[in-house]
Amino acid sequence: MTQNKEFLGTEPIGKLLKKLALPTVAAQLINMLYNIVDRIYIGHMPGDGALALTGVGVCMPLILFVSAFAALIASGGAPRASIAMGENNMDRAEKILGNCFAMQIYISLALTAVLLLFGRSLLLAFGASENTIDYAVRYMRIYAAGTLFVELTLSMNMFITAQGFAKTGMFSVLIGAAMNIILDPIFIFGFNMGVEGAALATIVSQGVSCAWVLSFLFGRRTFLRIRRENLALRAGIILPCLALGLASFIMQASESVISVCFNSSLLKYGGDVAVGAMTILTSVMQFAMLPLQGLGQGAQPIISYNYGAKNAARVKDAFFLLLKISLCYSTLLWACIQLFPQAFVGLFTTDAALIAFTRPALRVYCAVLLLFGIQIACQMALTSIGSAKSSIAVAVVRKFVLLIPLIYLLPAIFTADKTMAVYLAEPAADFIAITFTCILFSVQFRKSLKKIA
Repeated sequence: MTQNKEFLGTEPIGKLLKKLALPTVAAQLINMLYNIVDRIYIGHMPGDGALALTGVGVCMPLILFVSAFAALIASGGAPRASIAMGENNMDRAEKILGNCFAMQIYISLALTAVLLLFGRSLLLAFGASENTIDYAVRYMRIYAAGTLFVELTLSMNMFITAQGFAKTGMFSVLIGAAMNIILDPIFIFGFNMGVEGAALATIVSQGVSCAWVLSFLFGRRTFLRIRRENLALRAGIILPCLALGLASFIMQASESVISVCFNSSLLKYGGDVAVGAMTILTSVMQFAMLPLQGLGQGAQPIISYNYGAKNAARVKDAFFLLLKISLCYSTLLWACIQLFPQAFVGLFTTDAALIAFTRPALRVYCAVLLLFGIQIACQMALTSIGSAKSSIAVAVVRKFVLLIPLIYLLPAIFTADKTMAVYLAEPAADFIAITFTCILFSVQFRKSLKKIA
């Protein structure tokens, strides 16, 4: 077992990143289909497609908040497990896996109860209007029933990737996404279930993915196995994982809070059409974020393992390769969005008024996207080396210190078009946050490398 995992510390960085990152990027692109395919089909429903799309869009902040708890467990536990593997401490690595698995189950059950009991009130607070609340409630009621599947699939799959089984991690997502694509039109149109059909297709697909992930982690092919004796929570095991995962949790949970801020402001200044446009903008932003996160997840086992093995040169080489690839991707996608915004908007709706409104908003919202490769690469590297405080600082500054105040401040400054001023908050916050991240990362990364050199 020890010999098999040593490829993370011996293979050439470029070859290793290609082997690990291509499946994780593919997995993230496939995972993106879970949410985006739903929205594409719903947006093209005859008659009330635009309102239904807006209603399901209001569910997205709540879904992001739920998935943030998977990030809390996995983004902290998976790097800790990889570092322990690099230190050749397989017993501790398996204890981390077992504790994270148990913690995720407890959290999932609590979230399910909250969503079923308070779903309607939460959706109203998250920006649903009288016109869209019915669609939002119908979607969320069914989605909530599959919370355990969603949480375990998202979190435990990262432990598969963290061991270097990137292709297995990709198949975990591919199986569910393929089912979702097949089931969506059957449930939405064939059985005439509308938004409820979209939600049912999603949770059935996630259930199948969950079964695949757990069968692997309980089986014989994995380096780290879920064992009954490791399920009892221990503070010394689970708390460091939660501390490291807190940055990713803040990043994703804050997306939920920020969506509420965006939706309430946009509803005030632009009505349902502005909220509907925001659903499309966040969907397009996923085209950027998820592949970048996939690249980072592919690099994470390399950086974490070699950091644990005290190989500073390989940690540095892996980061700079990740940075170059991430920056190239974010710049290319930025150029495509700026040149062809209608191509992206047209994926989600055929409503002429919504397309006309969203096209210029998309250009504004994604104005600083070309630099986002820097932000994600630095943040993923900080998490991979176990730098919890710096990861949290980067997340908090971008979301809470900058973006939320700007959502309310910019409409007061640019009074000629308050709706567009709300969209402008995103690129303004991103530019300042990326500058801050670069400064903090250069200091912390250099310090961490000196520690292990």
